[in-house]
Amino acid sequence: MSRAGLEKNPEEVASMFDGIARRYDLTNNVISLGQDRRWRRLVRETVAARPGDVILDLAAGTGTSSDPFVEDGARVVPSDFSLGMLEVGKERRPDLPFVAGDATKLPFADGAFDVVTISFGLRNVVDTSAALREMLRVTRPGGRVVIAEFSTPTWMPFRVAYREYLMRALPVMAGAAGQDKGSYEYLTESIRSWPDQVALAKLMLEAGWKPVQYRNVSGGIVALHRGTRPA
Repeated sequence: MSRAGLEKNPEEVASMFDGIARRYDLTNNVISLGQDRRWRRLVRETVAARPGDVILDLAAGTGTSSDPFVEDGARVVPSDFSLGMLEVGKERRPDLPFVAGDATKLPFADGAFDVVTISFGLRNVVDTSAALREMLRVTRPGGRVVIAEFSTPTWMPFRVAYREYLMRALPVMAGAAGQDKGSYEYLTESIRSWPDQVALAKLMLEAGWKPVQYRNVSGGIVALHRGTRPA
C-alpha cells in the first residue's frame, strides 16, 4: 500500500487514495464518530445550492460529497485526481459526470461554475495557492467558493488532547475498520501540518477571493471557509 509523504507528490497521494477507495467513506464515518455527516450537512447549508446552479465538487472522491447538491437541484461535476476513487464513485453513481482532474491545473473553462467546493481535500494538494487561484479562474464573477477542511481547535486544552491523543488513535481506528494504517498516518500528519483558520483565509485573499469568511465547527476541528470571486 502506498503511503504518501508530506511533500505531497501528486502521484503518491493519488496512489494512496486509490488503495483505500473501497472503504474510504465507511472508514471516515467510523473515525469521525459519525461527525462527517454533520460536516457534510453544514457544507450543504453553506453552499446553498439552487436549482440550475453549476457546481464543481473538487476532491469529490466517490461522490458522497456531491449527493446533497444534486438533491438540491444543482448540476454537479465531481472531480478528483484519484482514478480509484472515481471508479468506485462511477459504480455507485453512474449518473454523475465524474472528471479526473488536478486541482492545480483544472480541465475546465474560465468562469464555468457558479460554486466551487472542496471538502477535506485541499490539504492534500501539492500547491495550495495554485489550487486556490485555479478555483478562482473556473468560478464565474460573483460566484463562490466553499472549503471544508480540518483546522486548529480553538480551546488550548482540547487542542493538546486532540493532537496528542485523538490524532494518534485515528490510524489505529482506521486499521480496525479494515484500512491501511500507513495511509491514515499520512492523513493525520497532513492535518497537524495544515495552516490554521486565519492563515488559510490569508491564502484565499492572496489568491483573489474577496471577501473571505470562516466558521469554526466542532470546536475548530473543522473550519468552513467561504469567499466570492469579485465581479
